[in-house]
Amino acid sequence: MTVDEHFSHGLLSSPIFSFETAIPETPVTDPINPSFLTAATKPYSPLPTPLTPSTAISWDPPFKPGVGGHRGRYLWTDAFGVLNFITLSRLSNPAYLILATRLVETVHSVLGRTRDRTARLQGASDAHPLAGGLRIGKLEEEGKGMEGDGMYHHYITLWMFALCRLAKATGERGWVERAVELGRATNRLFVKEGEGGRKRLVWKVGTDGRVLVGSEGRLDAATGYVVYLLLARTAKDMELGEGVLEEEIAEYQALMGRHGGVSASRDVLDLGMGLWMASGCREEEWARRLGEESMGVVKGVLRGVMGRPAGRRLAFREFGTCLGLECWGGMDEELRAMVEEVKRFWEAKMEVHTEEDLRPISWVMYAAALVPGAWKPGFLEDNGE
Repeated sequence: MTVDEHFSHGLLSSPIFSFETAIPETPVTDPINPSFLTAATKPYSPLPTPLTPSTAISWDPPFKPGVGGHRGRYLWTDAFGVLNFITLSRLSNPAYLILATRLVETVHSVLGRTRDRTARLQGASDAHPLAGGLRIGKLEEEGKGMEGDGMYHHYITLWMFALCRLAKATGERGWVERAVELGRATNRLFVKEGEGGRKRLVWKVGTDGRVLVGSEGRLDAATGYVVYLLLARTAKDMELGEGVLEEEIAEYQALMGRHGGVSASRDVLDLGMGLWMASGCREEEWARRLGEESMGVVKGVLRGVMGRPAGRRLAFREFGTCLGLECWGGMDEELRAMVEEVKRFWEAKMEVHTEEDLRPISWVMYAAALVPGAWKPGFLEDNGE
């Protein structure tokens, strides 16, 4: 049965962690970067102690009112959290993989529903819980301007990437099915017809599908192309059929080809996420060009932010550049030294110079910048070696 037949018949396999008995009960104690371990777990403390499959399966991600997101959940932060847990499961204790699945289930339960939790988002159902998209997790309600809740294209595609990597790590194809379901909803919600019938992307929509911000994120089309392509390949590898998301991939490819294609950003976060994105598709000419252009400007961009006082910098945005560089590779000694200086600077100042609601996103992105792990092509395929 193809993935389309799975969807049309409502036969999505359950994405429930079903192989915990295959994970040893004794915690692994192999050496691991202590800063990475602290940063990856800090926003999700307390974790089970000792961490074993039997303790991890009953863990509930913490709900800290007013910190980091609505009901403790923020889609971008938790995407990083899932990927960090996957990395930890390969490099340290396999039971972290159960924590990753528990975090995913909680995000779907909170951000896949209305803010009052009385209903699923418009278009979703019990059989298709992600067919209505996923909320950002903003503290303010929808309609409160730029700070209000709603849905971001780049957040949802990042979550799709996390689900895709979780499928690879667990061998559970139900996570791919959920990601495909979310991908179709995302395409329907964010791709609109512009003047002359030409397609365009919008940056932010409401949970009812209303366009809240009509401009387009500079990386949204390219990120959509890369993530949907990865998802299609993973679906094929997991025998869910060929041609999955074929129409959507072609649509994103056409969208990213407008205006002369994708160019290197001078924004520290966009620059880094562009490098990460290009690293997953470097066999294609546009990705190689983007990577080379980005490497050509990155030193100047980093010098610009490193010359500012901490109060005029945002840690998580700089960690985006560090992560992208780790994924792309090819750093010379000078650039490597700059990256390490950014990490040292913020490790000493994060708690003091980062607002409380930005600390969770800063810690998880710091962890990924230290040890990219599951972000990098080949990490899971090569068993982390």
